[in-house]
Amino acid sequence: MLAVAVHLCHMRWGHPFEWSPVRIPEIITDNAQELIHSARALLDGVTTSSLRLGVTGLSRSGKTVFITALVNALTDASATPPLIHIASLPNFQAYLEPQPDDDVPRFAYEDHRAALTSGTNRTWPDSTRHICQLRVTLEWDGESGTAGWLGMKRRLHIDIVDYPGEWLLDLALLNQSYQDWSEATLQILRTRHADVAAKFLKFVDELQAPSSVTKSDEQAAIDGAKLFTDCLHAVRADANTQAVLGPGRFLWPGDLAGAPQVTFLPLPPAAAKEADDQLVNLLARRFEAYKTNVVKPFFRDHFQRLDRQIVLVDALTPLNRGALALRDLEEALENVLSAFRPGANSWLSYLTGRRIDRILFAATKADHIHGREHHQLEVILDKIISRVSSDADKSGAETRTVALASVRATNDVKRQTTDEIYHCIRGTPAEGEHIDGKLYDGKTQAVIFPGDLPKNALDVLDPDFTGRGDYDFVRFRPPVLHSNEEQDRKPRWPHIGLDKALAFLIGDHLT
Repeated sequence: MLAVAVHLCHMRWGHPFEWSPVRIPEIITDNAQELIHSARALLDGVTTSSLRLGVTGLSRSGKTVFITALVNALTDASATPPLIHIASLPNFQAYLEPQPDDDVPRFAYEDHRAALTSGTNRTWPDSTRHICQLRVTLEWDGESGTAGWLGMKRRLHIDIVDYPGEWLLDLALLNQSYQDWSEATLQILRTRHADVAAKFLKFVDELQAPSSVTKSDEQAAIDGAKLFTDCLHAVRADANTQAVLGPGRFLWPGDLAGAPQVTFLPLPPAAAKEADDQLVNLLARRFEAYKTNVVKPFFRDHFQRLDRQIVLVDALTPLNRGALALRDLEEALENVLSAFRPGANSWLSYLTGRRIDRILFAATKADHIHGREHHQLEVILDKIISRVSSDADKSGAETRTVALASVRATNDVKRQTTDEIYHCIRGTPAEGEHIDGKLYDGKTQAVIFPGDLPKNALDVLDPDFTGRGDYDFVRFRPPVLHSNEEQDRKPRWPHIGLDKALAFLIGDHLT
């Protein structure tokens, strides 16, 4: 019996769940049967693979909707069109299980799903502003041979780790001193965002006059950090740009809100010379504490454990805003990509090595344009990625781009005039949207011509590119979805590109 058990445990680890042939006598004693059941239970645990999928993107890129739609498609077989890689697996099923990391908040899948399926009250779910996780297990019939004879199923745990893309921007801080960071940040604010940063810059400039510093160092740091945080959010919301400045936890602090580690601000060289040395030392110390206690632990405890990564990118908004917004998007993506590029930071390279082997860049909100434009949207994003990641091939990670709408809110339609055919989309604009002078109430459908993307993707990278007015990208309400309470009828969640994304991210684990 021991020999049988040992033989059963003999596997070729080069490919998960490939088992060596084994000959089992036709007549098995009760003791042998018990041993086989025990071996089966043991092997079920040993042979279940796990894959950690990182999901990130800058705010409003669609992370929460992507995870919700992906999990719903797997567990409820509700995707339209179907996920063909899943549909071909015999007796496939997927279900949620407790996540393996007890110190990481759970992704609120049920709440987000309810937001999308609440009929007339449906809405897009709230963004997640901290790291969270969800485990979904895929299960299907094993192949013939030992696994089939034992009645074993093949099993794959997917641990989905959701974190704000803004946190990746902090990687650049690891190679900067407080003074270097201050000079670079203030230079960007003064030259490119002076209007929205005016209040904060005025506060900083006043620190150059010693007589004006009447507050304690701590109070000055608190007041300055609040103004700085407001400034970062104002830059992020500026309708003329697509800029994202850090530190990332100032934008999405999570459980660090109000902590001293996120209570600092940049000071210019002149202010640093004139202001109280104690204030300067306080801010510099907190800057270093932020790197040590916030940035490094995130990369050490979470980022380095990822196997695959999807980066969600809203490319349509900067296209609509023009060259400056596209430049901001390029810079943000370059900072994000530095986290995946070996050699970009010696500390991170030593820590993470080359663990992430596939990175998918998804151009979200693909349902805001007609289907004939989806490929061009992929090409445009691919060109932007190529410009900021010339060393991508050296990273050891395979990359790909895809046009994505995790939950499709529109349908493609055509409208013909005497002279021309317009490729339009039809959906329900969100309440408050203005289209051709009409204010929408969130209940009325509209047919919109969003415009055609440039035929030459390189045109959008021209410094003189002007997108404003060329496109009409508006916010839509989610489509009417229903929770699956009737077991005999599956509701359908329409999407664009979800199957392509899934195939690239986990398809090799399903063969």
